[in-house]
Amino acid sequence: MKYLDQINAPEDVQRLDADALQKLCCEIRETLLETVSQTGGHLASNLGVVELTVALHKVFRSPQDKIIFDVGHQVYTHKLLTGRRDRFSTLRQEGGVSGFSRPNESEHDVFYSGHSGTALSSAYGVVRGNELNDDKSYTVAVVGDGSFTNGLVYEALNNAGRTDCRLIVILNDNEMSISRNVGSLARYLAVIRSKPEYVRFKAGAEAVLNHIPLIGKPMARLLMRIKTRIKNDLYDSNLFEDMGFRYMGPVDGHNIGQLTDALETAKLVKKPVLLHVHTVKGKGCEYAEQHPALYHGISKFDMYSGEPLTGGTNFSEQFGKYMCEAALHDRTLCAVTAAMALGTGLRGFEERYPRRFFDVGIAEEHAVTFASGLSKTGMKPVVALYSTFLQRAYDQILHDGALQGQKLVLAIDRAGFVGEDGETHQGLYDAAFLASIPQITVYSPATYHELRQDMYNALYVDAGLVAVRYPRGSEPEFPADFKLSGGSFDLYGPEDAPTAVVTYGRVSAYAMQAAAGLPVRVVKLGRIKPVDPAAVEAVLRCGAVYFFEEGVRSGGVGEAFALQLLERGFAGKYSLTAVPDCFVAQASVDAQLRRYGLDTESIRKKITTEEAHHAG
Repeated sequence: MKYLDQINAPEDVQRLDADALQKLCCEIRETLLETVSQTGGHLASNLGVVELTVALHKVFRSPQDKIIFDVGHQVYTHKLLTGRRDRFSTLRQEGGVSGFSRPNESEHDVFYSGHSGTALSSAYGVVRGNELNDDKSYTVAVVGDGSFTNGLVYEALNNAGRTDCRLIVILNDNEMSISRNVGSLARYLAVIRSKPEYVRFKAGAEAVLNHIPLIGKPMARLLMRIKTRIKNDLYDSNLFEDMGFRYMGPVDGHNIGQLTDALETAKLVKKPVLLHVHTVKGKGCEYAEQHPALYHGISKFDMYSGEPLTGGTNFSEQFGKYMCEAALHDRTLCAVTAAMALGTGLRGFEERYPRRFFDVGIAEEHAVTFASGLSKTGMKPVVALYSTFLQRAYDQILHDGALQGQKLVLAIDRAGFVGEDGETHQGLYDAAFLASIPQITVYSPATYHELRQDMYNALYVDAGLVAVRYPRGSEPEFPADFKLSGGSFDLYGPEDAPTAVVTYGRVSAYAMQAAAGLPVRVVKLGRIKPVDPAAVEAVLRCGAVYFFEEGVRSGGVGEAFALQLLERGFAGKYSLTAVPDCFVAQASVDAQLRRYGLDTESIRKKITTEEAHHAG
């Protein structure tokens, strides 16, 4: 790594010539492949922005100039260039470098970033704050084309385009064409307009004309109208110009020379700039280029073949299989997702039932309200989202879901701890915020069989809005003598036990393993809202009740269960173990369960220690 080993800060990038920069990009790609193959992470998106990120650090002066990456899953090269090269092998590991932007990790990371569509709004806020502070630095928002399906982007464009400010938006276009351009002449002019010399000449010519008495200013306005007309004819105009941005591009996102020219030019423009950069997702890695969706977010893999090193089925796949089977017999069943067909297990449904599959882009709010419209016509929509992204649609769940009283199912993937993705992706909040929604039914299956059962109930038994939440990964191992009853809750252990453990989801399996050989009765909740009153009655006469919850303590199921016990006159001891008032950092799922006292050993220790203390 002749060049990368020399990079300890962005200033080191600025000292390299064009040839060295290109070689640096090759070394960065090699490092990305070696590291992500061992740690897992976002591969294709990061391979696609290597040259763009290098060019940004060549032209701008971070951290004085703020570079804000949308989503944050495209920041690996940025991290290598900003002092984290020596620790990059710890990517996404416990205590290691995050896979997303983290201000507590480096002054070069401006915001915590894990959700799409936020960079432009936050960048515009930084720009206006800089103006108030008489700060002349630049602010750059790097936004992927997928994020332009998110409504927040257009709210920010509308707001920022009405002002003259030092805001540069990079549209990283790696899939779709935003503006149509016609022929080689348009492509040539796109490059010319991106050169600093063009902008300087244009500004100088306008200044000269404006100083010619009588005819100067009218001539300048006439030339501007002619230039604009020709440009619009060549480029078919575009939304960004109409909203007040100076549009530049498209520029080859893998050509360092074009990129640095375009970025230097953008710095000269006295209004918001949108620089359209065309990149290839997975660039430089054949299997990632051919299958960018598969290598967007991936577990450990063989870097030479691209083959994953882990296998086996999981809840997402099982959900997708059920949807395909159910759709075969029910022509009203529809699937809706927000740019997550592969991640939510719906790729098979998309292929088999394309007319009933709807990918609405990165627009979770729209997904829920759109599904409500489907339901109004007699369809049975299932909206499949990750728990972390469902947070964005709370308003729609309440008003356009529950309030309407129509059939609508939320399939909530990655509920609970998610592991190495860290703070921005934890699925620890849905049980708590869904609890505040009136008349919603919420299931939390712990096995594949239970998932199928709960999905059937959601579609064909329960009325109105129903949520089925399930964890990332595979089903846990339950004791051999435990059998699901098919009801809203299950009991395991001696009926007359003086101590009870109540829980739900995959923690149920760990609780049953922990209770082995102890005088403890385990109550496994399958439906967590509304909780079956019989489940409360089952532990009402126990001397101690321990609730273990893979979710936030505040407003969670454990607090609601405690209230119901209290209202029924419970006089025993109640203990709630759940995630406290904090953000959960990256680590393996097993490590996170252990850290918060929700693995088998921790549960057993909690029960035996407190019972011994109580007896003493």
